[in-house]
Amino acid sequence: MFTKILIANRGEIACRIIKTARKMGVQTVAVYSDADANALHVKVADQAVHIGPSPAADSYLQMDVLIDAAQQTGAQAIHPGYGFLSENPDFAQKIADNGMTFIGPSPESIRQMGLKDRAKELMEIAGVPVVPGYHGDNQDPAYLAAEAEKIGYPVLIKARAGGGGKGMRLVENAADFETLLQSAAREGLASFGDAHVLIERFIQSPRHIEVQVFGDTHGNVVHLFERDCSMQRRHQKVIEEAPAPDMPADLRAAMTDAAIKAAKQIDYFGAGTIEFIVDGSGPLRADGFWFMEMNTRLQVEHPVTESVTGTDLVAWQLHVAAGNALPLKQNEITLNGHAFEARIYAEDPTADFKPAPGILTSLQFNTDTRIDTGVETGDVISPFYDPMIAKITTHAADRDTALNALVDGLQNTYAAGTPTNLGFLSRLATDPDFATAKLDTGLIERKMDALSTMPEINDFDVLCAIITTHDIDLSTPRLGWQMWQAPAIKTAFNECANVALTINGDNITVGETTFTRITRNADQITASANSTKHRATATVSGNTVTIKSAADAQTLTIPTPLDVAAGAGENSDQIIAPMTGTVTLVHINAGDSVTAGDPLVAMEAMKMEHVLTAPRDGTIEAIFCAQSDATSEGTILVTLKETDA
Repeated sequence: MFTKILIANRGEIACRIIKTARKMGVQTVAVYSDADANALHVKVADQAVHIGPSPAADSYLQMDVLIDAAQQTGAQAIHPGYGFLSENPDFAQKIADNGMTFIGPSPESIRQMGLKDRAKELMEIAGVPVVPGYHGDNQDPAYLAAEAEKIGYPVLIKARAGGGGKGMRLVENAADFETLLQSAAREGLASFGDAHVLIERFIQSPRHIEVQVFGDTHGNVVHLFERDCSMQRRHQKVIEEAPAPDMPADLRAAMTDAAIKAAKQIDYFGAGTIEFIVDGSGPLRADGFWFMEMNTRLQVEHPVTESVTGTDLVAWQLHVAAGNALPLKQNEITLNGHAFEARIYAEDPTADFKPAPGILTSLQFNTDTRIDTGVETGDVISPFYDPMIAKITTHAADRDTALNALVDGLQNTYAAGTPTNLGFLSRLATDPDFATAKLDTGLIERKMDALSTMPEINDFDVLCAIITTHDIDLSTPRLGWQMWQAPAIKTAFNECANVALTINGDNITVGETTFTRITRNADQITASANSTKHRATATVSGNTVTIKSAADAQTLTIPTPLDVAAGAGENSDQIIAPMTGTVTLVHINAGDSVTAGDPLVAMEAMKMEHVLTAPRDGTIEAIFCAQSDATSEGTILVTLKETDA
């Protein structure tokens, strides 16, 4: 076994690898960019090496710098985690050429599965069913459009080197094909350095079910059953579970057999995932699944597999990379119960899930669940990387119990300082269709309005906001006392102006509600009203107070003179950067006439492309950005004027 490894990654996955390595007595070396100098993975590793500026292209994607760091610290092997260079065959080869071990598959296996077109050819040879489509080399837009017509709409355009939903576009009719083709190619080039795409038939009511495989260098390959990853938003997984619900025995046998055939076809060793698309329009059946792609690395959702199989897949990775045989044979791997994983992101569901970098002023988890995270209170969610905060994993004897534990875990997780998707996840976990396993990859999009809508601020939220911002001592509530009147506080927040709190003995009235039995212990507040007990976590940071009394956290802003000026950005004559990012394309020129909804500027932020469109008809008055410009949230990019009569 190795005595020291370097982890060529950051955040949650780096912390996860360090945890297992420490149990195995293996020392770890962390790497960090300027933005990550104080990151959690740097603090918990045995050593840490600075590798460059904040942008990933200048740090975490610098192969030679990472290899030098490993050599300088005496690391014998490099674990790539997931993302970044984890599926880069050149990186794996360079590590081997420098006398170290890549904790993952061979460069040749990565190369064969890295391009989706080549992967599908190999799967056809292996006898694994594949989705009908075009996987050829001709990238002429007219030719690709003709192939899409042959396949029949709707079709999926997919960057052949893609992953995580990047470089993927659903096209429902021929009129949109060229625009979406260009967008997919740009995102593929920006994310993976490859603009080549393939086209596939879009399976109606699909489920996304994947099989965890593991091989060693002695020719052994096993599966660790399947995961259902159908809960997706824009092709990115949100909640995963294992095993797949309603999985018939014959389909499980056929799918796991196909997954092992796929791995053996490329002499695979290490952790890998074979992803299948499954016909979910009716009961699952053994002839209704097709190969999509193989991920030649550890998956984000690996904790659910670990939970139901009682394994540590990172430990398996280290054993296999060290030349050992797999720890278990196929007949020794069994399913036990059910597990869920939910991914918590710093993003705003009410603003089309735009990434929300910022400082986590408070982060608290339910300790009854498994938590995988790379951040803690006071850390910064950087605009340079994926905005994941944490993963919550629950495990129980059956699906209902595991799901109830997930709901409880989400509702008892508190994050303040930046918007998160916690409320969105809670609503999804309690959705009747999801709860009864009526799944397909379109469920979230169909219910997006209900899932992403914040509840209105209620009187208890306001009570907590006032108590916290005014630091009321509930044992002697005399703040705001007035002669001949009940003690009262009149205040305002941007989100609910002119609110009042009135104190009458041990009771406090806010709006139409009188609260009794009010307690405050640090940032925890409880109260009763109308025979119902309420509980919330509330913290203040700067001029905002964040209250979580239900699924969502409400953030109220204490008005300042600057708030009036900030409102100018909402003028419909101005197209403003909704996030910090990079301009990838400017669609228009000064003087152009545009119609409401026309694309104006494309931006990339946190690895995803976002297109800003015209809010109304008009003429482009001025453009204040160019392709490749870095821009900050709130920057004016384009101005409109009325079209001359």
